[in-house]
Amino acid sequence: MAERAVRCFWPLWSVLFLLLAPLMFGWQDLLSLEAFWALAVLAILAVLAATVWGLRRFRWPAKTEAVARVDAAMPGRPIAAMADAQAIGRGDPASEAVWNAHIAQMKLASRDARAVEPDLRVSSRDPYGLRFMALLFFVAALMFGSFLRVGSVGEVALGGDALATGPVWEGWVEPPTYTGKPAIYLNDVPVGLLVVPAGSKITLRLYGEVGALTVAETISGRTEDLGAASEAQQTFIAASSGRLAIDGENGAAWDIRIIADTPPAVDLIGPVEADAMGEMSQPFQAIDDYGVESGAAVIALDLGAVDRRYGLAVDPDGVIPLVLDLPMPFNGDRADFEAFLVENLSEHPLANLPVTLSMSVTDASGQIGDSIPEQMILPGRRFFQPFAKAVIEQRRDLMWARANAPQIALVMRAISHRPEGLFSNETTYLRMRTIIRRLENYTDLGLTDDATAEIVQAMWDLAIQLEDGTLADARKRLARAQERLAEAMRDGASDAEIAELMQELRDATNDYMQMLADQMEPTDGTDQADSGDDEGAQIRQDELQALMDRIQELMEEGRMAEAAELMEQLNEMMENLRITQGEGGEGGPRTPGQQSMDDLAETLQDQENLSDEAFRELQDRANQQGQQPQGGDQGGEQNQQPSENGEQPGQDGQQGQGQGVGEDGTSGQQGDKGTGGEGEGQQGSLADRQQALRDELQRQRDGLPDLEGEAGDIARQSLDRADGAMDGAEEALRNGDMAEAIDRQAEAMDALRNGMRSLNQALAQNNSSEPGQGTERGEAQGRTVPTRRDPLGRELGNTGQFGTDERLLQGDDVYRRAEQILDEIRRRSAQQNRPEIERDYLRRLLDQF
Repeated sequence: MAERAVRCFWPLWSVLFLLLAPLMFGWQDLLSLEAFWALAVLAILAVLAATVWGLRRFRWPAKTEAVARVDAAMPGRPIAAMADAQAIGRGDPASEAVWNAHIAQMKLASRDARAVEPDLRVSSRDPYGLRFMALLFFVAALMFGSFLRVGSVGEVALGGDALATGPVWEGWVEPPTYTGKPAIYLNDVPVGLLVVPAGSKITLRLYGEVGALTVAETISGRTEDLGAASEAQQTFIAASSGRLAIDGENGAAWDIRIIADTPPAVDLIGPVEADAMGEMSQPFQAIDDYGVESGAAVIALDLGAVDRRYGLAVDPDGVIPLVLDLPMPFNGDRADFEAFLVENLSEHPLANLPVTLSMSVTDASGQIGDSIPEQMILPGRRFFQPFAKAVIEQRRDLMWARANAPQIALVMRAISHRPEGLFSNETTYLRMRTIIRRLENYTDLGLTDDATAEIVQAMWDLAIQLEDGTLADARKRLARAQERLAEAMRDGASDAEIAELMQELRDATNDYMQMLADQMEPTDGTDQADSGDDEGAQIRQDELQALMDRIQELMEEGRMAEAAELMEQLNEMMENLRITQGEGGEGGPRTPGQQSMDDLAETLQDQENLSDEAFRELQDRANQQGQQPQGGDQGGEQNQQPSENGEQPGQDGQQGQGQGVGEDGTSGQQGDKGTGGEGEGQQGSLADRQQALRDELQRQRDGLPDLEGEAGDIARQSLDRADGAMDGAEEALRNGDMAEAIDRQAEAMDALRNGMRSLNQALAQNNSSEPGQGTERGEAQGRTVPTRRDPLGRELGNTGQFGTDERLLQGDDVYRRAEQILDEIRRRSAQQNRPEIERDYLRRLLDQF
């Protein structure tokens, strides 16, 4: 029955929804009487037509139809089967037995019969969705209209004048926009208690005879410009709790309770923190019932807490309080949030002086909430270099009061009287003298605001240059980092400042060890600290890192005495540290970068040995030419002169060089190396060894890790120059030009050294774990290096934790080989006899490549 009613009468309720929607919006009040009746007739006809259309199609369902619907919902239609009679095999016991068993099964199945749910879908009968449009209008009327307005239809129908003369009213309550609350239609609100936010706007409209309805209220608090209580339209603001009444026929009354808008609040929820560069971070929390609109932080000089000595003894010129905007959340709720005020005020006149910090926040209604002023020392950049500290102190005195200018000029002239050792370069000294002269000139002529700001900025730049400097020597940078950390220990620095200073110490240590690595001695050892014994104590990079980590941990725990003791040990070790070339076996697994450095070092050593032998060959030839006999005893005496190395003629040198052979054919231990025979063989041996070195260098160049950056390009270019120089040396050796060969060999060794130095820098820039040689493991951060092989057993690359630098395809025709591999993958993926998991893997390989 429900199914048939919905399918037959959906046009009727759609028409009713379409008629009720404009009535609830009050459209009938805006129409003339003629238009109203015309539309009313059309509405009645539409309702009648929909009703007749539905009645003609509606049929009450019969019992047989209901049984058939239930029977059709079950498999085998058991109800119809039970009503059937046996048509074939009557009288046959076997047939009747089968039939009776069938009927018994159907009876058993019929016990599961259940009522069938109706199909209320009418989309086939309403393809354009007209029913949904009508429903949309009705829902909109429910949300923004009122059922009470439908009652005015009778008044309009009676004569059209009832609305204008009858006592009818309307009212709205509009809360402030910032509250986010919806408007309230008073005609839909029952009499009694009504809660509204403070500042809500109330609008009332009275229709009908003047005086039939009047308004009485005690919530606006109005004392002036009060209109008549019977005015047709009245608007006022709800300021306090009270009563609102509309007196007269069909009137109403409410007890209004106001929800006050509480002022916002802001509090500092933690101490101020600062790093070594002076950037402060102050946490705070802001709260409001509807949301904070804006906020500000005011930093004012705490004059009573200032140590009034030296340049601060005079009265200040008047430091204007610093006002900073508080950061507000870009997204999310501003009713309750926490944030950080982050600023670097190192250059402000209040930096490093006692101040009071107070915060204030404002809500949308203009209410302000203030925090309790907090006394603190305004963080600023800390200067450790004494000369820079002196300049910053004089800069502070100048910003404090211009009356200090003459004294500041005298102090700066006095401290720069003997500049030796104070200035790192002439530019800094000249900048200092310029500031003094300009300060003296402005003092005589009178300091203006612009002149003061210019000198203050110049003094800040000078202090920064003195503090940071342009230290080219890594040892000086390391010493400065150690001094700054020691001073932070004495002054009780914060954790953030300790972390930053420790990072500076690590960077300085890296630079210092890099400097030592560039001047490395080719001996068999590791990082060694000389203790005066023959065998220096070996110190690995991870041990230095562990020591610095322990120092930072002790400082953060406040155990400064123990930290200072360990710091002294670190300073002593760094003073005695020297880096020598080692095999790197103790430092961990050998990576491609370390292997390349070790191979290049071995090639350099072989080239040096080969160059030494070539030089001895050249020297022997020169000696042979100078010792050739000129005849008689003179030649014999000449042959008896000792050589430059103190050996007597006829003695075999330790390096295998022999004595010359005279033109008379007398032989020593070797033949003339410049005239043929064994000499040509020796030259050929040197040239072959040079060619072997060049081939080895080519192999090492092919095996270099892929390194990005300028240093990697310079390394490859240097090795290319070394290869060219070795080629020239080989050619000179084969031609017997020993002098040219030695020159080209020297060029090759210089290029090799430059290549190793650039490769070392490139490894460090690419975050390699082995930017140095041997067990000198690069950066002092001491990052733990995981296993250096991937799951396939290949060595990992130097530029990341995944991938490999090993060349998987050798030779020039790599593209042909890649095409062959892809063809093989396609062939195997098409073979149906292969396991599905293997074919899936091959297909994924093809998708990727």
